[in-house]
Formats: sequence, structure tokens, C-alpha cells
Amino acid sequence: MSTVSHTRSAAAPGARPALPRFLPTLAWASFVANVGIIATGGAVRLTGSGLGCPTWPLCTPESLVPTEEMGIHGIIEFGNRTLTGVLGILAVLVFLLVWRIRRKRRDLFTLAAVILIGIVAQAVVGGITVLTDLNPLIVGFHYVASLVLVCVAAAFLVRMREVPGPRELIVPRGFAILTHVNSLVLALTVFVGVLTTGAGPHSGDSAVGRNGFDAVWLSHVHAWPGYALTALTLSLVIWAILRGLRPKAWLVALLLVVAIQVLVGIYQARNGLPAFAVGVHMVLASLAAAAQTVVILRLKRRSAEDSVN
Repeated sequence: MSTVSHTRSAAAPGARPALPRFLPTLAWASFVANVGIIATGGAVRLTGSGLGCPTWPLCTPESLVPTEEMGIHGIIEFGNRTLTGVLGILAVLVFLLVWRIRRKRRDLFTLAAVILIGIVAQAVVGGITVLTDLNPLIVGFHYVASLVLVCVAAAFLVRMREVPGPRELIVPRGFAILTHVNSLVLALTVFVGVLTTGAGPHSGDSAVGRNGFDAVWLSHVHAWPGYALTALTLSLVIWAILRGLRPKAWLVALLLVVAIQVLVGIYQARNGLPAFAVGVHMVLASLAAAAQTVVILRLKRRSAEDSVN
């Protein structure tokens, strides 16, 4: 018997079609794992375990798993690789479930395919990172790609709960424009943050070089778009609350994450970039990007005209 319920096939126009069983659970697990891979990737870098497994795809030229002689660094690096495998399995399961409803939910099918392909590509980039001895530019790209996958996974969760079909803007156009400007400022903040980390002391291995930029100068430059992001997000929160706009709850969540992010950034800059604070900063950046993704998607709703037809 199919796990897709057909009890809603005769539902009123605009009703959300039933989803395959277990899809919501697996989609949420995929999102959490995508955030988790950023956390474990940060742990690899911040503990100096980037070359804990010196080869790829094997951990050593002779072994898939770390040997006893490799110590804790090998375990940490291999743990990150193992989570990548779990992430891939979840992506495959989500894709297979969505495949069955691909004609009705092309949006979910596309997002699931992007996540699956992205995870495979990420594994390859991770291998290149090891084979290039943790080149800081490739390491930075690896992080940004992971963050983008978190955003796509968040988009999947939003669209999974939405009614499919054409969508229309349900907020003032000026509000939508300012929201997209907020996205650009967030992207700029992340970009400069990646360069700052690439210039700082956390290279992933004591023998790895840095990107050549001045870390102190970059930390100040990184703060500027961060403060602008806070101000813009606060403006959007006030606007959304005063007008009762749909994204208001997620804008409040975004503002909370950004505010904590700013405080963590100030703390780490004033205390010599402690590893734990840097790791929290990396994870919070991914959560901020995910929240911003949800805000953007909630600027629109299914077209009322399409619902009637």
C-alpha cells in the first residue's frame, strides 16, 4: 500500500497535498545534519585536526578509518567524514520519497535534487581541501557551500508546508526590496567573515599557511556589515510588526540570532579568538542565513486567483 495518503485528493482548492510518510521527519533530520556538518567541520579546523586524515577518500593510504597512532585528530576528522555519509543517506532518502510526488511537487523535487547533488559535490570539495593541504581559500569555499546547503534545506522545510502553485507578493514592495538588501548585507558579512577566519590563527593544522590578509584589519571590516545587518533587520522587524506582515515572527528570530552573533563576534575579537567562540560564530552564521531564507519565502503566498481557479 502506498504511504502517500489520497484522502485529500478531493479537497478544496488551495489545500496542501498530503506528503509521503516520514518525509517531514527526514527533511528535518537533513536540515539538522546540514547544520551539524558545519559544527563538526568547525571542530576539525579549530582543534587543528584538518589533516587528521591526511589522504582522501581513505583516511590513510592503507586504511579507511584512522589508526591508533593518529590520535584524537584522526578521530575528529574521521567523525566529520562519517557525518557527511549520514548526510548523504538522508539526502538520498528524501529524494526517493519526493520522487514519488515529483509531478505534483516539482518545487520539492528540485530542492531535494539540489541538496543531494550539493552534498556529493561537497564531499569532493572536502577531499580537495585535504589534498591541497587545507588551502584557506578552498576551506572558505567549503564553508560557504555548506551554508548554502543549510539554506536550501531550510527552503525545503518551508515549501513542504506550503500549498504548491503560483505565488504572489503579500507585503509592500518596499518591504520586499529592503528584505533582499538585508540578504545581500548578510552575504557580505559572511564573505568577509570567511576571509577573516582564513587570515586568523585557526588554520586546521599548525603547518598550514594563511591567506595573507591582515586578520586584525579584516575583523574591523567584518564588523561593519554586521552592524548594518543588525540595523536593517531591526528596521524590518519594526515595519513587519506595525503592519502585521507575514514574516514578522521569523524576522524576530533572525534579529535574535544576529544580535547574539554580534555579541559573540565582539567577545571573540576581544579575547584572542577562542576556538569555542569561533565555532559558535560559524554555526550562528548558518542559522542566520537559514532564518533569512525563511523570511524571503514568506514574502509570498499562493496566488488567491490561482486558488479560486
